Amino acid sequence: MESATTTGGTPQETDAIADMFDESSDMSEVFNDGQVHLSYWYDEEDEAPLIEAAQRLTRKVADSLGLREGDRVLDVGCGLGAPALQLATEYGVRVTGVNISPRQVAEARARARKAGLADQVDFHLGDYGSLDLPDDSFDAVVAMESLVYVADLGHTLGSLRRVMRPGARLSLAEPTREGLGVVAAAGFAADFGAKWLLSVEDWLGPLREAGFEPMEYLQCGPRVFGMGPKYLHAVDVRREELAARFGGAAVDELRGTLETFFAPGASRIGYAIITARKPRD
Repeated sequence: MESATTTGGTPQETDAIADMFDESSDMSEVFNDGQVHLSYWYDEEDEAPLIEAAQRLTRKVADSLGLREGDRVLDVGCGLGAPALQLATEYGVRVTGVNISPRQVAEARARARKAGLADQVDFHLGDYGSLDLPDDSFDAVVAMESLVYVADLGHTLGSLRRVMRPGARLSLAEPTREGLGVVAAAGFAADFGAKWLLSVEDWLGPLREAGFEPMEYLQCGPRVFGMGPKYLHAVDVRREELAARFGGAAVDELRGTLETFFAPGASRIGYAIITARKPRD
């Protein structure tokens, strides 16, 4: 795939999103070990490190799909590739990752080579709203915190549905609007470069309109978004290491961004894993 544009968005909007992820790649590579998404803790006493908790969330999304060995999986907005490699290693599936960030795609490919998984996992630079992939070619699609960046959600869901085999499953994982008002939610999303912050019900409508059958939706906000202090603790524990590599100002910026992001609290912002199916007929 050659295109690095996002369907429904201007080239300037797409470039801004790609630049945002390019710029965060180095810090994410170290701080998250390539798991460029949130983490999952069971409760406040859970002492799992950030990266282990992030791998839990990847696993939770994968389990919602009922993956079988040999399945072909599409990872939409694959980040630095760590979740795709985890799926390949733990579930024995073949994974194709798509991302609009050139730098992240390059780093994901390097990760696959280093792990000896380049024959099982491949990464493409391109637009997951206009996939240059064959019809009916994937058994499952994973979209972790990536669909909030598309300008035309309906078109993108249609593009994903096209490349899914009949009966294939889609699982998306996104922060959701709970007690937060619509206007405040829009402001929150804009602050972090996203297009929107939807409620679970708001997600189900577009899925149905795109021809999907919702199968399950799990609200796990208190165990993900509600664990903000744990993300801040992870920064504090590794401050010296991160500062030596990126500088103290960059670490302060990371901590400040996390404080702002988690400030609304789990009563106002949740986190949902929503699974849907492409009908067999």
